[in-house]
Amino acid sequence: MEFNEILLIHLGGLGDMCLAESTFHSLSLHFKEPIVAVGTKRFFNLFKGYFDRVHGIESARWLYLFSDQPSDITWERIIFIGKDREGNLRAQWQRLSRSPLIFVDMYPEYAFDHSLLPASLRENTGKDADAKSHIEGYQLAQLPYLGIKPLKKEVPLRPSERVILYPEKGFEKEKWHYNNFIELYHSLKSKCIKVYVLESFGLDLDLPEKVILPELKDVREFFEEGGVFVSNDSGIAHLAGACGLYTITIFTDFDPHVWRPRGANISLKYGKDRVDVPSLEETIICNLCSSLRCNPYVVKQHAGRID
Repeated sequence: MEFNEILLIHLGGLGDMCLAESTFHSLSLHFKEPIVAVGTKRFFNLFKGYFDRVHGIESARWLYLFSDQPSDITWERIIFIGKDREGNLRAQWQRLSRSPLIFVDMYPEYAFDHSLLPASLRENTGKDADAKSHIEGYQLAQLPYLGIKPLKKEVPLRPSERVILYPEKGFEKEKWHYNNFIELYHSLKSKCIKVYVLESFGLDLDLPEKVILPELKDVREFFEEGGVFVSNDSGIAHLAGACGLYTITIFTDFDPHVWRPRGANISLKYGKDRVDVPSLEETIICNLCSSLRCNPYVVKQHAGRID
């Protein structure tokens, strides 16, 4: 069976998908053929405007992609955004791609080991080097070598008086404790700031303004009203950034220069930067939400300190 479409394979998580949006944007404008996306469907659905169709990789129909048995299914071209250090997946999928397969390395080797950062980026701490070390810039920098014009998908900021907190339990990664977010919530609330807590999986908080949204499409709609989003490094933080919220992101394990959310962001490295309730509150009030000028408490307490 021959498909006259392009198959794009991306098997990453929610944060990986959000960081790849500019790559999706560039590819969708470059190719005239329809692009069919396969990966985690509920993540791809957030970006389905770039694709003709999206499919979930868990379906049995895609087993042939990982089978050692020959397949009679081919695509006009396969695009693979991911990690393939040994090249095994590329070799296998090239046999299913009638045109040369396109491979975009999802993230650099220094993403989890800063000692591997190239000297040219390590020695230059300017804005250009920072952009190149970030996942979005790293992917876009590969496209010209593939004959594709890189086009960054800009994220317009959505100003709002809302502050959204996203406390989490740490499972695989260490997290700034959720009780700290609850303390921050009460402190902001006492200052008449409109603050919500988006409840994450595994928490059951006794708060009147908590928001429970089990579906990602509902989370995206909630984010589209704008505001400031404060959280640990997480997939939801990347979604907030991609939706135009001003994100304040606390990193405990990974390098924020590489993994920070897109859009307007302040990244804090736990153990290096000051990360506590008073400093976060000050950051929210003084540096981020200009719309809070109309808040009488803020004007009174922070006169002269709001830009």
